This record gives sequence, structure tokens and C-alpha cells, in this order.
Amino acid sequence: MKKEYDILVIGSGLGGLVSALILAKEGLKVCVLEKNNQYGGNLQTFSRDKLIFDTGVHYLGGLSKGQNLHQYFSYLEIIDDLEIEKMDENGFDRISFDGDEIEYLHAQGYENFVSQLTRFFPAEKDNLERYCEEIQYVCSQFPRYNLIGKDNYNEEILHLNTRRFIESVTSDKKLQSVLLGSNFLYAGDSENIPFYVHALTVNSYIQSAYKCVKGGSRISKLLIRKLREYGADVHKHSEVSEMLFNENEALTSVRTKSGKEYTAKQFISNIEIRSVVRLIGEERLKKSFLNRVLSWEPVSSCFSVYLVLKPGSIAGFNYNIYHYSSENLVWNAHRYQKENWPETYMLSSTPSRHHPGFAESLTAISYMDFDEVKAWENTVNTVADEHERGKEYERFKQEKADKMIDALEKKIPDLRKSIRNVYTSSPLSYRDYIGSFEGNMYGYNKSSENPLKTMVSPKTKINNLFLTGQSVNMHGILGCTIGAFSTCAEILGKELINKRLAEMIKKNNEEK
Repeated sequence: MKKEYDILVIGSGLGGLVSALILAKEGLKVCVLEKNNQYGGNLQTFSRDKLIFDTGVHYLGGLSKGQNLHQYFSYLEIIDDLEIEKMDENGFDRISFDGDEIEYLHAQGYENFVSQLTRFFPAEKDNLERYCEEIQYVCSQFPRYNLIGKDNYNEEILHLNTRRFIESVTSDKKLQSVLLGSNFLYAGDSENIPFYVHALTVNSYIQSAYKCVKGGSRISKLLIRKLREYGADVHKHSEVSEMLFNENEALTSVRTKSGKEYTAKQFISNIEIRSVVRLIGEERLKKSFLNRVLSWEPVSSCFSVYLVLKPGSIAGFNYNIYHYSSENLVWNAHRYQKENWPETYMLSSTPSRHHPGFAESLTAISYMDFDEVKAWENTVNTVADEHERGKEYERFKQEKADKMIDALEKKIPDLRKSIRNVYTSSPLSYRDYIGSFEGNMYGYNKSSENPLKTMVSPKTKINNLFLTGQSVNMHGILGCTIGAFSTCAEILGKELINKRLAEMIKKNNEEK
């Protein structure tokens, strides 16, 4: 007897896991299939020298009581076990530039955000307040940003351009660069990107910024545990290689690489959208849709350097540093000159468990074009499918790591003396482990000129197939969570999702 499910989810990134749990909570028979050795997509962590490193999720926003991600995670029943630690309230992100010793602070709480930056830009207080008001207004216009409410996008807001908006707020070039300084969180193209992407990204962190004490994979582990409590089946090492359709072009089942077949009434894809297109078969899709998706430009990938430190050698810091070699770089930092790499980086530290006040590791990340690793694009190397890429690749990674450490030593003198071990990941690592096209960090480039071009409905032309994840509309922890609720609203009905969220909000308010 074949087991038939109500819902089969392909891929266990955050969008897939959240969708699966929402539906399992409604009593549906759910199955999740993951190709890798670890669940979670960008939530994955890895261990080196008995230390935990994050691959994608370095910090979370909107997690204080009453804020949107806290409420979503409360509904998913994972908030109490998350084990989070608040970052520096007066400067959770710090923006710095070559030739300027000041680190400009992004603080938690809008009043504090304005107050901290006014110290550096005393004449800009009114402009900073207007910037904060606009960010909050834009966020309020987004479907499900405040859990219940708006169903449709405000077309006018979608066309707001980040560069034009920032330049309208302040003419101070340095302040413009400081306000855009954390744009690594959406991959840097602040000239063309819609302002809503900037607003949705930074608003959560200004509300509140936290780190997961046990790494981002804690989120996926808790979601998996809850899924199993609700009777869902979850399988790893189960890469879907084929979708099977009946004579009416309805999707009936999927087949994995190992030959297992899984039958379901409805399906959710949480994998890269180009991979879904291949599985569906181009002949089943409208040419206009196909051309639109295949014309999307992927967001930049990155190269990460993970430094294991000698005990008690480097002071820890409870914030992130976004550093640029020049102020002008913030507008499009992903367009770097290879010979000057890294022209920008994000740096974070993990506190030592045994030496309070010190860091046990550092993580530094910078943009990297897939072209730089194209010579090895036909190789695959994961825990589930191990292959060596050769000495040239190892030499390439070593050279990049050395260049990154050189750049970091300008901020942390004599850093090399404090390093015990160095590990790296390239665009190939992100492609192989996370499944993103060319290892892109956040899906596809969005443009304020044509914002609807990269927006996709969770509902597809195939009646029983739905989409979720960062390729569909918004990326990030909050973006993928909201996206999952929108996907499930298509399956269960908006009224039921709104009712469940309203019940949860009422219950939380009564408990206060």
C-alpha cells in the first residue's frame, strides 16, 4: 500500500517547514522531503573544532514580545524554546569605512536609533525621524506584516526606489551611506532596489535584534520536533527527481532519486524556482511565465571565512560590523573589483563558553560572483554526496581567506596571531547545500522600475501545486515566514488563517 498524504512539501527551508507545520496543526497528513543531510536550507549550521557556525542566519529581528516574528513563532509553538540573546541595544549593527575611525551605530528601538545617529549627525535629527516614520509606514502597507489585515500590495509603494528615497531624506552623503550600511542583508543594490525591500529588512532589526544561542539550525530543529508531534513525516536524503502527472495534468505524486514514490492531494515546492520549472516540465507552463522566471537575475553570492580563535585572545563583541573600503560602495557593493576583493565585509563574533568576555570564533562574509568559481561548477560536494574539487580550488579558497584576514587586520591588528584554524565556504557551497541558483543569497534581484516582474503568486497554473520560500516574493526569516502563511492561506482559505492568528493574539493578550 502506498501512503497518500494531504500535503507533500518539497524542500525543508524555513518556508517549507513553516507551511508544513501550519497545515499539520490543522490535522492534515503532511510529509516533508529534503535532499540534504540537514534540514533547514539557510538555517543550516555546521560544526568545526567542536564549535557551531551559521551558514545563513546570523541574527533575527522582531522577536520581542508583541512584535511580528515573535507572534508568528508563538503561533508555531517554538518561541519559548528558541534560546535567544539580545544584541547590543545601542548598536547591534555598526557601519564603518576605511579612513574613518568612527563606527556608526544602528540602535534598537526607533527613538534610540535616531538618538544614537544624531550624536554623529546633529543637524539631521528631523531627517532621521522622517526616515524612521517612512520605514514603519511602508511596512504597515504589506500583507501579513502585522499578521492580519491587508491582503493586497500597495502598487505605489512597490515602485518607490531606495536611492531616490534616501536622497530625498538627506543630502548628507555620509549619512546616506550609514543608513544603507547593512544592505548586505538584501545584497547591496540600493540604486535599483525597491524601497520596500530596504524597509522590510531593517525595520525588524530596529524593533529588536537577537542571536540564536545555538545557531540558526535551532529554528529548524524546533519546527521538525513540532511537525513530528503533529504526526507529520519528515525525510532527509530524499531528493525529488521527478513529478508525476495524470491525464488531466494534475500532479499526483513525486519520485525521489532513490526511486521512492510519494503520493499526495496537494504539493508545496520550497525549492529553487528554476528547479521547480525543470521538475514540472517547460511544456506544462505558459511561455510568458517561463520567459519571465528565466530572465530573472540572481542576487549575488558570497564567500565566507570562519576563524576559530585561540582561547582568550580576542575580545568578544555583541554586534555586527559592516565595513566598506569607501562610502560610495554602499550603493552597489556587490559590483566589486576582483583585484580589490574584499571591498566590503560583514563581521560577527561568537562569545566563548569558557572565557567570558572573549570570542571563540569570528565569521566574515563578502560578496562573490559565481563567475569566480565557474571552473568548478560541474562538481558537487556535500556531506550527503562527497567529492573533492581538487588542489586548484583549495588554493583559490586559501588565497581568498588570506585576503579577508588581511582586510580584517586593519580593524583587529595582529589577528593572525590569534587564529587557530580557518574554514571557508564559497558560492559552490551555498549552491550545493542550500540549492540556490548559482549560490545566490536571497533569490533574485528586484527592481523598482518593474517590481511585479519578480513577484510570483504562491498558487501555480497546476491546481494542486503551490510555491513558498525566498524565490517567491520576500527573503529572510520574516519574509519566508510571512510567505509560508500566505501560501497556506491559498490552501486553507484566508479566513481560517486570519481566525487562527486572531485567536492566538487574543490568547497572548489575555496571558499578559
